[in-house]
Amino acid sequence: MGRNWYLLWTSSAISALGDGIFLAALPLLAATQTQDPKLIAGVSFFGALPWLLTALPAGAATDRYDSRRLLLTALWIQCALMTVLATFHSTHIAFLYGMAFLIGTAETVPRAVGQPLIKATVENHLLERANGRLFASQAVALQFAGPPLGGLLFAIAVPAPFWVNALTFAIAAVLVTTMRTERQPRKAKQRVVEGLRWLARHKALRVVTVVSATTNLCIAMTMATLVLFANHRLGLTNAGFGAFLATLACGGVAGGLLAERILARWRHAVPTTVVLIPLAWLGIATVAHDLKTVAAFAVVSSFCTAVWGVATAALRQRAVPTELLGRVSSAQTLITWGVQPVGALLGGFIADRFGLLAPWYVAITLRTTVGLVSLKPLRAHFLAAALKSHLATSPEHDAAVTLPEASR
Repeated sequence: MGRNWYLLWTSSAISALGDGIFLAALPLLAATQTQDPKLIAGVSFFGALPWLLTALPAGAATDRYDSRRLLLTALWIQCALMTVLATFHSTHIAFLYGMAFLIGTAETVPRAVGQPLIKATVENHLLERANGRLFASQAVALQFAGPPLGGLLFAIAVPAPFWVNALTFAIAAVLVTTMRTERQPRKAKQRVVEGLRWLARHKALRVVTVVSATTNLCIAMTMATLVLFANHRLGLTNAGFGAFLATLACGGVAGGLLAERILARWRHAVPTTVVLIPLAWLGIATVAHDLKTVAAFAVVSSFCTAVWGVATAALRQRAVPTELLGRVSSAQTLITWGVQPVGALLGGFIADRFGLLAPWYVAITLRTTVGLVSLKPLRAHFLAAALKSHLATSPEHDAAVTLPEASR
């Protein structure tokens, strides 16, 4: 891993810190204007809607233009939008909807260019390590450090978290500027639909996409009214809500750092995560009535999610041709992240009609059903991949390959 990778990694971690601050501050800001679960869920809906509308164009742009320059442009736009939000934060909740949509739109570009940039800066055999470190650092910044800081800053002064968020994007942009990469020539106009077609033909990625989409839909359902869940069931303050979000990151950090070893040594790791995630949600919904118990189950869920994310990211980076990686990644993003606004709306309406625990039970049922159906193809693919990796590194396989070459 060279200089470019570490600059990209650091930039990603710093911008993720800003995202974590924003994750806590935005619903807190919405809660100062209304206590209606449907209206608060609307903030999550408009923030996630761009993934449904702009993911594919962002992927096509990534495959056509210079990835580093696209990333720089997106970071500066996000910095400007956060500055606007910090300045005009006290307006109507409709303004929050609009800002959430614009900021979410700008975020689709870094997400799209991230996959090609990782592949360009890391050797193929180090992809699990790179993705694991990236997941761990993002978990620390996005969930562990960012939300408590966002809650604390919000308690000090309402616009403070948004000013700090703008600063994180500016610092991340400066780091990306110092990356020494060859300028990519502009390619011919890329067909957006090619990413979807390639994804549809690849069985393993197809199954992974369905499971990831279901997981994100369920998470969006529960997160849409999580601020009310934390206030009413756990009795947390604004600052306490940030700390509550931080507990969700603990398992993600450990999972990201240990994923490379776990995936290399345990062939059943990926199918196991599929089973454990909804079981952890069930624990939160049924027996967790205090922060410590919620944290224990959240650690299991986030740990498994990180291992799943590392395994599936490496699968995508190895399987997809470089010239299609932006579009295929964005096609997956369209599906896996595009369901989030639907989940946010469902979560708000279900909570309003049946109570704050109802979205959790719906999510558990849906995720368990899809997970059980997907177990067989997932087990078959990842067991085959583990066997292939073992054969490629075993002395017997090396001898079988090199001896015929030596006899020529």
